[in-house]
Amino acid sequence: MNRESERRPCPVCNQRDAEEFWGKEALQLVRCRCAMVFADPVAEEFASGAFYHERRFYLSASKLESDYAPVRFERELRLFRAWCPAGAVLDVGCSTGAFLHQLKTRHAGAYDMLGLDVPGPALDYAETKGVPVRREAFLEIDSAERQFDAVTFWAVMEHLAEPGRFLQKAAQVLKPGGHCFMLTPNLRSLAVRLLGPRYRYIMPEHLNYFTAATLKDFARRQQDLEMVDCGSMHFNPLVIWQDFWSRQPSVPDEQRARLLQRTTAWKQSPWLAPLKAFYSGVERMLGSMNLADNIFVVLRRRSSH
Repeated sequence: MNRESERRPCPVCNQRDAEEFWGKEALQLVRCRCAMVFADPVAEEFASGAFYHERRFYLSASKLESDYAPVRFERELRLFRAWCPAGAVLDVGCSTGAFLHQLKTRHAGAYDMLGLDVPGPALDYAETKGVPVRREAFLEIDSAERQFDAVTFWAVMEHLAEPGRFLQKAAQVLKPGGHCFMLTPNLRSLAVRLLGPRYRYIMPEHLNYFTAATLKDFARRQQDLEMVDCGSMHFNPLVIWQDFWSRQPSVPDEQRARLLQRTTAWKQSPWLAPLKAFYSGVERMLGSMNLADNIFVVLRRRSSH
């Protein structure tokens, strides 16, 4: 078998003619002619999902405190509520269930919720918080058994070896008129422009590196879904500061979690309200230019004819 047939196909256009882009320790990124950047090769533990099965990072005190803070999903919740004020929701890659927990707490009775992820400690924790979960592979769900008004992929698509299959499956389990939400790191964010491969979220478990343009291209290839919204959100200037001065090639999980915990606490402090207003203005400006840390699209299932 030659190297060309072994190469990973582009997650957007499915071609196999990508060229070397960046290297970072064991991670090798390539760039396709369609402009999509992705990891090739992919280690088996990431392709199969085995890496996530017993990962304890999600249950660290710092990670849980930041994930379950009221401000953690405020942007995602605002976006979600604008398109789905009620109904059946499937959160794919729900981890410890923080998003669904916020949805249940803030909008009690409005949603019939279900979380889905690889089996492991994170799902066990979600259940202790009253979040209903299923330990089943998303691609194996019977679309005839249950349909949803919304499917969410919050920071999930970057982890998948075959993200196109997941988007296709989302179209199958959505009701006509239902919405699919995707949010993923932004390869053309201000942070990446300043730091390049030193940016902490260029990491082995991230297999796909979308820009606003490639994420839209990816979304448009699913003919059963139409795009109704897109944009850029989130900005953490302390990440840029730390990564710029860091001499480490990668940032340990616990260090990342501690920074998220600290910045989440600052966002909730009444003493920093004036600074938060300034920060929000900067984030909006970067978002308007697609330079914020994450990009998102909202897709709607086309009505059956």
